[in-house]
Amino acid sequence: MIKVDALTKYYGARAVVSDVSFSVKEGEILGFLGPNGAGKTTTMRILAGFMPATSGTASVAGYDVFAQSLDARRCVGYLPENVPMYPEMTVRSYLDYQATLRSVPRASRAARVRQVAERCRVDDVLDTRIGKLSKGYRQRVGLAQAIVHDPKVLILDEPTVGLDPNQISQTRALIKSLGGSHTIILSTHILPEVSMTCDRVAIINEGHLVAQDTPENLTRRLQGHDRVEVEVRGNLEEAAKVLARLPYVAGVEPVGVDGRHLLHVESAPGHDIRERVAAAVVQGGWGLLGLRRVTLSLEDVFLRLTTTEDGAAAEPETATPSTPRAERRSRKH
Repeated sequence: MIKVDALTKYYGARAVVSDVSFSVKEGEILGFLGPNGAGKTTTMRILAGFMPATSGTASVAGYDVFAQSLDARRCVGYLPENVPMYPEMTVRSYLDYQATLRSVPRASRAARVRQVAERCRVDDVLDTRIGKLSKGYRQRVGLAQAIVHDPKVLILDEPTVGLDPNQISQTRALIKSLGGSHTIILSTHILPEVSMTCDRVAIINEGHLVAQDTPENLTRRLQGHDRVEVEVRGNLEEAAKVLARLPYVAGVEPVGVDGRHLLHVESAPGHDIRERVAAAVVQGGWGLLGLRRVTLSLEDVFLRLTTTEDGAAAEPETATPSTPRAERRSRKH
């Protein structure tokens, strides 16, 4: 549904997006992540038809974003980070105006406005002027205008910014419900939101795509070993020596945290050692107080891919582009 190949955007001599390639399947929700200034908003604006690229190709719903711009834009609903609105208009008149611009038939326009207003939970302020709305309400009106024409593709830049926890939960559920019938690119700084909403993630850093995969696969690839955390009551050093001799155990690290006796036990990938570890601790008489599998969070993955120990950007060679190189198209801007 969305294909991007070797996309590059220069501002003067500086490349803010450099040779970016990825694809999004029909009905998929892609989390597009990156630090501030990484190039994610620029990429999304290019896909939405709001700015040209310097080189590369991009298509939405089979339409070339550059050569068939109007056709591509008809298929896109776009929610920018800061939604431009007319404060003197009511929510109803604004959504009707947006529906008119997007060629929603006159006969079904009023019903469609009511439908998206209810879905985005702004139906209680339909006759309120936008200038009097809170930031959270304005953000939800922005989401309503993005879906008012029932587009095939949604490009959402920080859709939950300014919302309270209840509104974030409601908006997250709405976005999740739109997946399947819509293809979605979602940018957010709330990383747990991505894990709960998105099918895959793409991480961009300093204009380069550094990774794209499911959160689970990225975690597995970066973690290397499976890890189990064990809490015991007895001697850590003795327990560590015994656990280190178990089959498939790659390493044991005693850790003392707030008076708790913890052991981090690493195993070769694909081997679940929890049962063996539990049996060894019980047989050794050290008292098994807790045992759990430890995995990297999406935040851990994000930090590893966008920073190094000295604070510099991570190398982009970890990227796994899924779209083959196509013939590049240069453009002047």
